Amino acid sequence: MKQIEKPQHTTSYPPVTAFLPTSVKEMRALGWDEVDVVLFSGDAYVDHPSFGAAVIGRTLLEIGGYKVAIVPQPNWQDDLRDFRKFGRPRLFFGISAGAMDSMVNHYTAARRRRSDDAYTPGGRHGARPDYPTIVYSEILRRLYPDVPIIAGGIEASLRRLSHYDYWQDRLRPSLMADAPVDMIIYGMGEKPILEVARRIEAGEKIADIKDVRQTVVWDDRVGEGIELASWEECRKSKFKQSTNFKHIEQESNRYEGLTLWQRHGDRVVRVNPMCPPMTTGEIDRSFDLNYTRLPHPRYRGKRIPAFDMIRFSVNMHRGCFGGCAFCTISAHQGKFIASRSKESILREVRQVCRMPEFKGYISDLGGPSANMYRMGGKNQDICRKCLRPSCLHPKPCPNLNNDHRPLLDIYHAVDALPEVKKSFIGSGVRYDLSMAPSGDTEVDAANRRYNEELIRDHVSGRLKVAPEHTEDGVLSVMRKPSFALFHEFKKIFDRVNRQYELRQQLIPYFISSHPGCHEVDMAELAIKTRDLDFHLEQVQDFTPTPMTVATEIYYSGIHPYTGEKIFTATRPEEKLAQRQYFFWYDRAYRSGIEASLRRLHRPDLLARLFDRRPNAPHHSGVGRTDCRRTHDRRRK
Repeated sequence: MKQIEKPQHTTSYPPVTAFLPTSVKEMRALGWDEVDVVLFSGDAYVDHPSFGAAVIGRTLLEIGGYKVAIVPQPNWQDDLRDFRKFGRPRLFFGISAGAMDSMVNHYTAARRRRSDDAYTPGGRHGARPDYPTIVYSEILRRLYPDVPIIAGGIEASLRRLSHYDYWQDRLRPSLMADAPVDMIIYGMGEKPILEVARRIEAGEKIADIKDVRQTVVWDDRVGEGIELASWEECRKSKFKQSTNFKHIEQESNRYEGLTLWQRHGDRVVRVNPMCPPMTTGEIDRSFDLNYTRLPHPRYRGKRIPAFDMIRFSVNMHRGCFGGCAFCTISAHQGKFIASRSKESILREVRQVCRMPEFKGYISDLGGPSANMYRMGGKNQDICRKCLRPSCLHPKPCPNLNNDHRPLLDIYHAVDALPEVKKSFIGSGVRYDLSMAPSGDTEVDAANRRYNEELIRDHVSGRLKVAPEHTEDGVLSVMRKPSFALFHEFKKIFDRVNRQYELRQQLIPYFISSHPGCHEVDMAELAIKTRDLDFHLEQVQDFTPTPMTVATEIYYSGIHPYTGEKIFTATRPEEKLAQRQYFFWYDRAYRSGIEASLRRLHRPDLLARLFDRRPNAPHHSGVGRTDCRRTHDRRRK
């Protein structure tokens, strides 16, 4: 056993000059008289690589050499002094609604207003408006009509073309038509933002910059690529909106995508292709910028919940090739994995070890999906031609390299650091990836070892996985594997716990009211999780978010790839009827469930769920998941 040494913590908070300036006083302290770029963010300013505004600001400052200021959570309801304080920037204004879509941030799946905001000091709500990109840009356009405005972040990225807005229950046009911005940079924006800044600095007008990858701009006419059904056509026809989405998703996930065009009246929204996946050197450069990894000193004494969650964690890669129907990651980051070098990851881990209050525990070595590090196609020529949105559904691609040895190497290297007592995996793990046969006996043996080491060494008492449902019909629409695979993984989990005398919990995530899900499917879910002795905790009523297959099905009733009509619970009473099955063990829900199954003429399911005969299976409660209801899991 290695010797545990007391970590050498940073004993004092960094000076304010270590951060991007948030006030004129701070700007002067840096010796600046003006700024080149002013960024407006709907989130509090945390100088950390997990917060997009910090990444863009640091990129422009340290790689581009530009003077960048940031205005976090500006007050849009007073005399607008926050929007005026830095005056006119030399190059442009940048706007991000924040790390989450503002409407997901503000409202539950039942469209009820949330009482908190994890990206605001103290977790208080009300620090940003609904649709900040629209609100902030309208204010800036009034105050500075001739200064370029560039929008980015998850909200702008996923609203780059016509999209269904669940909170207003209507189809909306591209955000370019809703907000007076000159350009949207979608996805991970370090590369395009630098190119745009340099071209503006060189004297180009932003209206003439139309060819930068990963940007959305207005154009006068349709060029080469794919012309989508127009905004006006989509308003009249849900089928055409659904048909559009197939092209949008495929081009978002291609190695070399095509330009997309969508007419809005007499103008055309032009969506340029994504940048090629970042090289290891490029993603290292982004993560190795001079972040303080701390909230700005203006928040001293105030807790920012989102920062607390990732404070002692390290993100090892970007992108996800899972292609889940309800998830927006691939639409924003793409399906090709960009992985950091081992050296870059270890440098950041050492930074974490020097942070105040670090106690020796890395909370997460992860990514969008924790175990996709350094994975991709064995033959990249095949990947360059591929149109599949998922490398795992309907079954793992035979060209996929799912070797977990590089990931194990990272785990071992981190755990070997004297300051680290233990590293955990807090991100979701794709067990269908680690359990998929590779055709290589050495890789398969390493992957079995990965599952065992993950469970034995990297679980902080609870391992989160996401089967999402139990019924194959629903799982097929979700693009998730059969629930039988969860049973197999649970056997591994239980065996490792017995072997090493651990008392850990497996925490499965589930969704109700997903397209393709009926009440009877939820009854089966309740029975099957009951038989596994789960009292469900991590559950969510499906929330339609822009630019996912599931949202397009919810809105149109049609699967974009097959044209098949898919049932979706859309009325509040339908959604409540499904969600109640998560809580079958709670007497408050029993009468509703019984009424539901009688209405469905399924006394067999009623008997199976509430069977209490002497010979019925006994549920001891050992290993049972406690019921701390999280009706509403927030997803990126």
